[in-house]
Amino acid sequence: MPVLRSTSKASRRSRFAAAGTLLAALSLLLTLPGAASAAGTHDSAAAKKPARGTATMGMGVVAHDGQGGLPRDTRAVQTEGVDVSGHQGNVNWSTLWNSGVKWAYTKATEGTYYTNEYFAQQYNGSYNVGMIRGAYHFATPNTTSGAVQANYFVDHGGGWSRDGKTLPGVLDIEWNPYGDQCFGKTAAGMVSWIRDFVNTYKARTGRDAVIYTATSWWKTCTGNNAGFGATNPLWVARYDSTVGELPAGWGFYTIWQYTSSGPTVGDHDRFNGALDRVQALANG
Repeated sequence: MPVLRSTSKASRRSRFAAAGTLLAALSLLLTLPGAASAAGTHDSAAAKKPARGTATMGMGVVAHDGQGGLPRDTRAVQTEGVDVSGHQGNVNWSTLWNSGVKWAYTKATEGTYYTNEYFAQQYNGSYNVGMIRGAYHFATPNTTSGAVQANYFVDHGGGWSRDGKTLPGVLDIEWNPYGDQCFGKTAAGMVSWIRDFVNTYKARTGRDAVIYTATSWWKTCTGNNAGFGATNPLWVARYDSTVGELPAGWGFYTIWQYTSSGPTVGDHDRFNGALDRVQALANG
């Protein structure tokens, strides 16, 4: 009997030791780099995606292209402008006007599911202080066709009139903040979508839409297509001291978005010409 008791105690001790070894192993595993968060990787990635409708002009520039210094002063005459969205809320237009900003673009729409709740204050407020203003559409080519989105844009603030104070609408086509950077489209498919949008916009308004993009995105997602430079003014995004390489088809830029860290409103732009050239674009 003493032998049996000794064997039972030894067995229990063996089981306890095994359990202790297992717990130690699990504890070590959980402390390995990345192990504790691995299970939540997909949840974390999903949490980082912005809500639909919150995309803003140039929001992908720094992440994909980086940023450098501010533009150097040159002899070329340029006219300061800003672009705004619902992110800015009610904008202090008089402060911007007094700082030398003479024109502005306001986000009107995104896809066919969002309109800027601050559009009236921003679009009319800039006009009321004397600025020349226009509207832009953030494109989501994976949700609906170019024609459908162009019509939605025109129907919700993106139209144009020859009043000398209204700029033609802008197609903001850039990195997809909600998923694949090219919206799941091939280069040929993307070019077709853009063509559908700009053709519809011109049919509705009589004006060629301005195309806002970044050279690196254009190269990746359109194959650096050269088919729009002859008709659609270019608004290029690059946050550096020089505008750098332009997308194929354009020999010059009309507007350059050069920073997202400007005073009063972050997104600042330079129109390639004096104020009379801004007026000329507005008049068509």
